[in-house]
Amino acid sequence: MTTKIRKAVFPAAGLGTRFLPATKAMPKEMLTLVDKPLIQYVVEEAAESGITSIVIVTGRDKSAIENHFDISYELERTLQERGNKEAFDQVRSVSEIAKISYTRQKQPLGLGHAIYQAKDFVENESFAVLLPDDIMDCAIPALRQMIDVHERYDAPVIGTMRVAGEEISRFGVIDAEEVEPNVFRIKDMIEKPRFQDAPSDLAIVGRYIFTPDIFRAIEETEPGAGGEIQITDAMRRLLKERPFYAVQLDGVRHDAGDKLGFLKATVEFALKRDDLGSQFREYLRGLDLG
Repeated sequence: MTTKIRKAVFPAAGLGTRFLPATKAMPKEMLTLVDKPLIQYVVEEAAESGITSIVIVTGRDKSAIENHFDISYELERTLQERGNKEAFDQVRSVSEIAKISYTRQKQPLGLGHAIYQAKDFVENESFAVLLPDDIMDCAIPALRQMIDVHERYDAPVIGTMRVAGEEISRFGVIDAEEVEPNVFRIKDMIEKPRFQDAPSDLAIVGRYIFTPDIFRAIEETEPGAGGEIQITDAMRRLLKERPFYAVQLDGVRHDAGDKLGFLKATVEFALKRDDLGSQFREYLRGLDLG
């Protein structure tokens, strides 16, 4: 019988070098799309998908993440004293999204190594992994789409989206056969292949559901360049022993870990806002882009 996915792991120990100097003193996960930090969008996605317990894998100088999801007594008291109930409710709700705990990745040794830090938290359950700078804009939360497939097949599930042309070389790519509409059984995975060598246009994006045996696969995976343990290598090892599935996610992915992707996401999320969209749209129409 398939166990319910209750737990999620958020790797958030990266240095954020693509956003320097902004990330010199601020975690990249706290960069804001309009008025919410990146990581909050993804925590909300997890909660909306049925996740009740989250561990965020942090590193040094990441305390701003913990502070954001904690209760802020001084701020809340000030807002109450000023009678600003709307702002109070907004601030308090952030601390009530889910039960969140934290663990440290003491050295930046790859995504596989980061996920391994959550082994004690996960115990012997299947669990989700969400990358905080992959922002998914979906009518049905991306993780919920994947959980539905996991519950049908009782197996690890990877989130994928189609990527056209040379851009596919920036991703891990799956070789797979479709077993039902938008659901694939994976035959192999290749990390950042050349365009001409890519086995498909289905790119791996920052959503995963793992069974607990992924930790043994990580332990058995040899470090690669820079001493990093890549999660794709661990998945390929485990793929020899059990089936893996992939879901072509229905929605839009924003790579908010990339400057251009972050700017595009900011514009699109702002345009969707009831309080900002119409004015912002008029502003954009009035720009002289020549």
